[in-house]
Amino acid sequence: MRLWLKSACVAFVLTVIYSMIPFGAACSEVSHDVFRLHILANSDSEADQAVKLKVRDCVLAYTEKLYRQAKSKEEAERVTAEHLQEIADAAAATLRENNSPDPVRAELVNMFFTTRYYENYTLPSGNYDALRLTIGKGEGHNWWCVMFPSLCVSAPAEQDSRAKEVFNDSEYDVVRNEKREYRFFIMEMFEKIRSVFAEK
Repeated sequence: MRLWLKSACVAFVLTVIYSMIPFGAACSEVSHDVFRLHILANSDSEADQAVKLKVRDCVLAYTEKLYRQAKSKEEAERVTAEHLQEIADAAAATLRENNSPDPVRAELVNMFFTTRYYENYTLPSGNYDALRLTIGKGEGHNWWCVMFPSLCVSAPAEQDSRAKEVFNDSEYDVVRNEKREYRFFIMEMFEKIRSVFAEK
């Protein structure tokens, strides 16, 4: 009986691992094709959280114009790097307009994001390139979304259209399939473990 149970457990684990290989590869491809936005608020006060969203709106409006000709994540990232100071200046102007004395820092980073479930799509965990804006001390709740392809505030139909332009079939299946929570969980645990070993 014990031998049967062990065999069943081993078979289950191998089945899970085998099924995760193509899924994991597609998740990795998603992280390579996506450019994200990460905004850290000064604090969790109501005023700081409100002005964080004002900065978000400002940055998204500014970069929407920059990305009109971008056909890839690399192009979007290159344009962002070329206009990084202007983006920081626009965010700073928004803070001043809303009576916030805090400074803001804009930088390009590669950072780990946990799995994020949105209304119409899911972004798997992993290391993503991102534009990060830190307001003041950056100790408040953060806000993040997908800048390229533009999925932050687009209507569902527009999100779907833009996703299809950037993602291949396997990537699109990953971000649009909401019924794989256990797979996303396993991938997130794997990514966290891998990041720990990478730091050593």
